[in-house]
Amino acid sequence: MNMSYVDLYSSGAHRRNLAHFASIATLAAIDGEINSKEKELLDRFANKLDITEDEYKEVMKSDNKYPINPPASSEERLERLFDLFRIIFVDNVIDEEERALITKYAIGLGYRSESANLIIKRSIDIFTGKIDFEDYLYLLKH
Repeated sequence: MNMSYVDLYSSGAHRRNLAHFASIATLAAIDGEINSKEKELLDRFANKLDITEDEYKEVMKSDNKYPINPPASSEERLERLFDLFRIIFVDNVIDEEERALITKYAIGLGYRSESANLIIKRSIDIFTGKIDFEDYLYLLKH
C-alpha cells in the first residue's frame, strides 16, 4: 500500500486523524530513534485515532516524514488542537507524555512556547471540566 501525500491529507475524519497521527509520529521521531516510551505513546494515539496496522506501518517507515502544515489562521490552529484534544480525551485522561507531545504539536503549528503551554493548560482545564467561573460565564454567553 503506497500512500501519497495527497492521499494522506484528503478529506474525511479518518484522513484528518491519519494526518494528526503522521505529524505526531514525525514529532516523536524528531530526535532520532523512537524509544519504547514513545512507541507506547504512539500505539495509544494510533488506537485513539483508529489507525489501522497498515497505516501505522506506512507512517512509521523511516523515509516517510509528514510535516505539520501550520494553518494560516489562529482559529484553524485552535481547531487542529481541539480536534486532537477531543481524541486524547476519549478516555477522559491525558498523561504527561501525551501532554508533552501535544505541546510539541502546538509549537509545530506555530505557537511560541509560552503560548503553547498556556493553550494546552487551558484546554486541559476545559476538557477535564476544571474551568473557572469567568470562562464558564463567557462560554454560556457567546
